[in-house]
Formats: sequence, structure tokens, C-alpha cells
Amino acid sequence: MGTHAGHTRRSRAAGPAPSRQGSTGRARLAVLALLASITVPLVAAGLRSVLWVLVGIAGVALAAVGVWWALAHTGAVRALGAVLSVAAPLTVLALFATFGMLGPALLSLALWVLAVASARTALRPGHAVSKQSQEAVAETPRAPWIVMNPRSGGGKVGRFQLVEKARAAGCRVALLDAGQDVVQLARQAAAAGADLLAVAGGDGTQALVAEVAARHDLPFVVVPAGTRNHFALDLGLDRDDPAKALEALTDGVELRVDLGYAADRVFVNNASFGTYASVVTEPAYRDAKARTSLRTLPGLLTGEGAPRLRARADRTYVDGLQALLVSNNPYGRAVDAARPGRRERLDTGLLGVVCLRVGSAVQAAGVVRGPRSGGLVRLNAGKVVVEADSDVIPVGIDGEHVVLPAPVVCHSAPGALRVRVPRRRHAPRVVEASADWPRVARLALRRPVRGRDTAPA
Repeated sequence: MGTHAGHTRRSRAAGPAPSRQGSTGRARLAVLALLASITVPLVAAGLRSVLWVLVGIAGVALAAVGVWWALAHTGAVRALGAVLSVAAPLTVLALFATFGMLGPALLSLALWVLAVASARTALRPGHAVSKQSQEAVAETPRAPWIVMNPRSGGGKVGRFQLVEKARAAGCRVALLDAGQDVVQLARQAAAAGADLLAVAGGDGTQALVAEVAARHDLPFVVVPAGTRNHFALDLGLDRDDPAKALEALTDGVELRVDLGYAADRVFVNNASFGTYASVVTEPAYRDAKARTSLRTLPGLLTGEGAPRLRARADRTYVDGLQALLVSNNPYGRAVDAARPGRRERLDTGLLGVVCLRVGSAVQAAGVVRGPRSGGLVRLNAGKVVVEADSDVIPVGIDGEHVVLPAPVVCHSAPGALRVRVPRRRHAPRVVEASADWPRVARLALRRPVRGRDTAPA
């Protein structure tokens, strides 16, 4: 394969400079929408609007209790929980409608959503590219090697003709058969002189080959041919057309990104402990996710064998946990292990930690208070030690089930992986900032906010 002329150069990705005027306008819109969301119910019901707010909060709390009962119990309690989770919000809506408050309530809610969305975009415009450093690639690889899992993503390898396109780009292609050791294949390729390793498959396979690439200091190419491919998403790759990732071979840039470790197992996305990790151990989970989860969750949440985890994240100790997510760099928003959100950067050298602790109906009702409820703890750390009352801990590593001896030590390997990506790719969306209302108000009044009104370039 040919060689591009030119010298390797260090550059920093940067998006268009954010508009101060645009940020100020969004901040003013956020403040006006927030004030309007408070004014609407006051105009409609006066001081009685406080009572209606309490009614709404009570409905959400009862619905949360119903969801908890439906997940954590069986039999009549589960049936009662399912009814309560539906009946509580419907009753609140009926009360609002009967007393003429449904329209004002919905309008107030819409204004509040607009206020929060405007506040977040005002503090950090959402279209800047990742701030990770990248290095222009001067030479194309002479002996690239790629392993492809033809079963991943419902057959994306065949559907997008990835074998033919990779061979046309000069790659030696290895098709992964069921039961083959992908790590051994990658090691053999490196020993045979491959100067680039690539994977067309899911995140679990990506992580295994990424570790081999990191150990041999070889560039690594991600071809998103799996089902979700969160790693590719945060690298800005096109998951709808995985063949575009092969452009990294001839017109690419190189990023230095971190790898996460749970004991001796590498993960590029996350390692999950507790309820989710235990559910995915069930043989029936792949074919019947919802049914298997409903069947196993009561025992995992409230049964005698319910896991209770403890974690030490640097100097912070948290116990009584039912679920724990440790991610390779922090996620902006973490909903659950299956939908963890997005990562703004992959080179911070930190692990993201999300802890879930909901052990009763009272704690479930308290979830309506959000992060202050104590049921959800979020941390960033360089090292996380996960402990349990058993000798082994089931772990979901990038969606793959493993069992590791306790305690499990998780750490980050900063800049361990050289990832080569196409020069032309999607700009990873910057994670939205929280709605910091004092800052939003100062920005709306065009007062200085110590240089933090906009995203850093």
C-alpha cells in the first residue's frame, strides 16, 4: 500500500467558536421560561398551586413505589405494584382535569422543560467536537489485520460487504468462528508482523483485541458492526454505515484513549456489578430479556441472596449497593447499564462510578428528589475496589458476562490505546452541562461568569 507524503503533526480538534450573543439569548430564554413555568400555575390557582404541586409529587412518589413493588416482589404484591404504578399518575391527571388544572399544569411542565434545555445549551453549546488531542497520520499501514464477527449486529459484516471492502483496502481478514479465541488470533497476527489491528464486531470483541493492540503499541481501528457499539459512538464513528470506518486506513487521525481494567479484564465502555450483571448470567436472557428480568429481579433485589456490594472509589466509601457501574471515563448521564449515556472524552485517565442503592419502597419514593435522594451516587475516581459478601462477583464487561474473584480492583490505563479513526467523522456531541441557575442568571444579565459561560475551545 502507498505512503502519504507529509510529516506527522500534533493538532487539537476544535469546533466553531461558540457565540457569546447566542449563549446570552439562550440564557435569557431559560430564565423567562422558568419564570413563566412558575407564573402559570400561580395565575391559574393562586397559592393553591402549591397544593397541586404537592399532589403531583405524591403521584410520582406512589408510582415509584408501585414500580419497586412490581420489580422486587412476586404474586399479589407485584400485581398491586403494577396497578399502583399506573393508577397513581392517572388519578393525579384526573384530579387536575376535574378542577381545571390539567391545561396549566401541562403548560407549566412544557415551559420548565424548555427552561432546562435552554439553560444547558446556554452554558455549553452542544455541537463542539471532542477536545481530545489527535495526531495526523503520515503513513498508511503496510500489513493491517482485521477480525470480523459475521454474527454481530444481525449480520452487518455481510450486509455491508465488509470483507470485500477490507480486502480492497489491503487488510488481511480473519472471520471469527463460534468458539474461537479472538485474543489468540490477535496475538498471532501481531507476531506475524501486522502493523495495525482492527475489529468488526461488538464492544466485547473490540475490548479483547484492543488490549492486544495496546500491549504491542499497535494502532487500532474500530469498525462498528455490533448491535450498540457505544465505543464507536463516543469516537464519532458512523454506526449506520460501518464501512466508513475503513477510511481510517488511508485518511485517518490517531487518538490516544484510555482503557479500563476490572481485575485483568479490559473494558472500553463499562463494567457492571450487581443486579444487571446477575440478570445477564441467566441463559434465557439473550432470547427473553424482559421475561427473564421480571423472573429474576425479586430474588436479586429483596431475596436472601440479594447482592449487597461495597465500593471504595479513591477515598470515598459507599456500601449497601444493589448495582454499580464503573466506566472507562465518566458518562455525562447514566441511566442504567444498558443505556449509560455519552462520554465527552476518552482520555481523562479517570473512571466514572455510578452507584444505585434502593432497598425499600420508602427509598423508591425518595427517588423523585433526583440525585439528592441518596439512592444514586455518582463519582469519578482513578481506582475503584468492589467488594461483596461472596468469594466471587458476577460482572458484565462491555455486555459480556464473567465471574471474577472478590474483591475486584478497577483502574484506568491512561492513553494506553492508539485508536485510528477517519479524518472525516461525526463530531461527538458534547455532554450537556447541568442547569446551573446562578450562572444562567448571570449570563442572562451579561455579567462575567469567570470565563465559564461557554465551552472551552
